[in-house]
Amino acid sequence: MAKLKIGGTWAGVLEDVDLDSWTVPKLREEVARRSNCSPDSISLICAGKILKDDDATGGHGGNGNLAQVGVKNNSKILASRVSPQEGNLLRQEIMAEEERSRRLSRVRAAATALAERHADGSLPVEDFNIEVEDQSGKKVRLGSETDQRAVMMGLMLHAKGKRLIKQGNYKDALEVLSMGELIDNVPILQIDMVWCYFMIRDIRWLSDAGKRLEMARVGIERAHGKDSFRLRLLQGGRYPELAFLHRHLRLELLEGVVTYHSGQLDKSRKALDSAKAKFNQLQVPDEALSFLMSMGYKERDAKRALRMNNQDVGSAIDFLAEETTKKLQKQEEDIRRRTEIREQKRYGMTPLKKAVDLERLKELVSIGFDKELAAEALRRNENDTQKALDDLTNPETNSALQVHIESRKRKRQKQATETQIEKIVHMGFERSRVVAAFEVGGTLEEVIQRLTALPEADHAAEAIQTAAPDGSASSSAPLPHNVSEMLEQINDVEDPSDLSKAEERDVEMEDELSAVIVKTDALADYDIEVNIEGEAITEYLALIEAAGSSGKMALSRYNK
Repeated sequence: MAKLKIGGTWAGVLEDVDLDSWTVPKLREEVARRSNCSPDSISLICAGKILKDDDATGGHGGNGNLAQVGVKNNSKILASRVSPQEGNLLRQEIMAEEERSRRLSRVRAAATALAERHADGSLPVEDFNIEVEDQSGKKVRLGSETDQRAVMMGLMLHAKGKRLIKQGNYKDALEVLSMGELIDNVPILQIDMVWCYFMIRDIRWLSDAGKRLEMARVGIERAHGKDSFRLRLLQGGRYPELAFLHRHLRLELLEGVVTYHSGQLDKSRKALDSAKAKFNQLQVPDEALSFLMSMGYKERDAKRALRMNNQDVGSAIDFLAEETTKKLQKQEEDIRRRTEIREQKRYGMTPLKKAVDLERLKELVSIGFDKELAAEALRRNENDTQKALDDLTNPETNSALQVHIESRKRKRQKQATETQIEKIVHMGFERSRVVAAFEVGGTLEEVIQRLTALPEADHAAEAIQTAAPDGSASSSAPLPHNVSEMLEQINDVEDPSDLSKAEERDVEMEDELSAVIVKTDALADYDIEVNIEGEAITEYLALIEAAGSSGKMALSRYNK
């Protein structure tokens, strides 16, 4: 038995408390009884944490007793009294925060799962590959699978964080960026995190913001050179540093804000003046923009081209033409890769869960081997070309490969037939008649024509649309007689095996992250709108002027 020290609405000691059997509602009821009020009006806090009724239903993985929610012998518990309305509002806020926490956990788990599946060359369960590319679109392969996985995960989380920033959801963005920081600690991510601090408008982060900005500046100068000369050299004479001009603008603005609130007015003015100069550089001339838009280019693309080419209209037009060609090539590459993935799935995975290497497969086919036979030889031998050749040229192993391929084909055909049978039965046909129709053979369309041509099909349709004997409506859909309509319905019915696979992973969140990646353009950093930065620069320069003339620090609207 334990003792609990209660303070607040009622002050005293609760004795003989069984921490293994008492729950949060029971504790609340006991405190409310001693306080002469309703349990709904009592809020309990222990060790800085609000004790919730949900904890009593197993939210912490057990029976929800006090011991499991962190209450110990001699724990101090603060009891406060709130109105029923305030109590309901508090519960709603707690539920919203818990939902937010669960969603953020799902984001991390989905990023982890996607990185693990796509970093090691395994056959993807989706019809696409996630790959790391540089800004020119070339694939980047790092030293080890662990490195590849870490960078891939960090980039996914950073992309998700940037998407949340665009949506104005700075609090969640900060959480997601913090996850990415553990894996991909890059200067730009540091700037994005401090930008979230700034937009949340809470200067309590001041000390942490200063440290992050120092790391960001050192990292940017190391990676791109002090004046970005190294970057321009690598990019073939274009002006990609303008994207980093935006980052430098934010960096210097934020440095100006941090130094202002630290009382370093001269240092703040210098940083803000430099940020203002960069702000002016990022403005696109209206005449050049109008000219490009009159040629049919979208405003975003025209602005990007002008910034990438130092506002030179001719170079911007050339750039836009190149980008159009690259987009078409990328679309063709994506279609080709999806086709390759479908082909790889047909061959199956190696013992180590890798896909068959299609380049090595082409080599074997080019010297005269059957494609399916060569693919099976590579699959069995972990894509070792020499071992696959040995199997293909050995009559005994070659024969075994052929037997396995035929067996696999029969198995897949059987599985496909069983899936189609289940879908047609789901539409209201008798299983025995469906099985008999498939046993005759033919295409799916011929099977459906055979079933709908039988007299019993009319009775089946009538029975399906008639209420059951107990008066309840049938759950089956009306049976269509149009063959093409039936084929569409069959395709719409989900395969139960696909549903079970989907339950094993968070498909919704993985699709959400994948969509962020698809929408992430390698040149998205050039789609720069700096209105907020411009307003903040003007505000803080005015605050410095006011502080200089009065000798006192002025409060900004970002103070909290």
